[in-house]
Amino acid sequence: MSALAELHTRLGHRFRDEGLLRLALTHPSIAHEQNTPAPHNQRLEFLGDAVLGMVLSRELYEKFPGADEGLLTKSRAKLVNSASLAAHGRSLGLGVHLALSRGEENTGGRERASALTDAFEALIGAIFLDGGLEAAREFILREFTNDFSDLAGPEGIANPKGELQEFLQAKSPVAPSYELISTEGPDHDRQFICAVRHGDVELARGSGKSKRAAESEAALAALRQLRGETP
Repeated sequence: MSALAELHTRLGHRFRDEGLLRLALTHPSIAHEQNTPAPHNQRLEFLGDAVLGMVLSRELYEKFPGADEGLLTKSRAKLVNSASLAAHGRSLGLGVHLALSRGEENTGGRERASALTDAFEALIGAIFLDGGLEAAREFILREFTNDFSDLAGPEGIANPKGELQEFLQAKSPVAPSYELISTEGPDHDRQFICAVRHGDVELARGSGKSKRAAESEAALAALRQLRGETP
């Protein structure tokens, strides 16, 4: 079995146009080395980044109906940060297949996080062009299944206000309450500060672009403190 055939198996997608796969794996250093406008993966990276963001945004929206915009945005950012994407590229073994310049090869380019991140996003763009949105969506969701599971705790988005209430009411019948402390900034860019209390005790404060977002941040902060976690 050829190296690319093995990669097809790991990806769960067989390219009809293998040229797209090769392009996704072509590092920009190739063009720099040849000093010519040789094709490389940056355009596919641009496309893949957009497809990845759309698919993950929809999945987060559907999985966590109680989450507000701020928590959804933070969770998407956690999924698509460079360390996360490089780890996905590494787990697929993309580094072995990268087409690199000699200089990039000699300086460890195959394991460079930025190269793996770019190749992973370019790969998503290539799958999208080759098989359509559904093929790209299936690939992305397979890759990120475990990542979604990691969002289930208070650092993620699974209704922090509800989790805090359950945590506190396991020990006391008193429910937490929320108080708007202040609002700052102009009308078009307000920042709300809210506190969460349990009885007469203030547990934590949070801020956000809406009162609801500030309350959620306060609940997250309270959960971290009560569970002895580091923010």
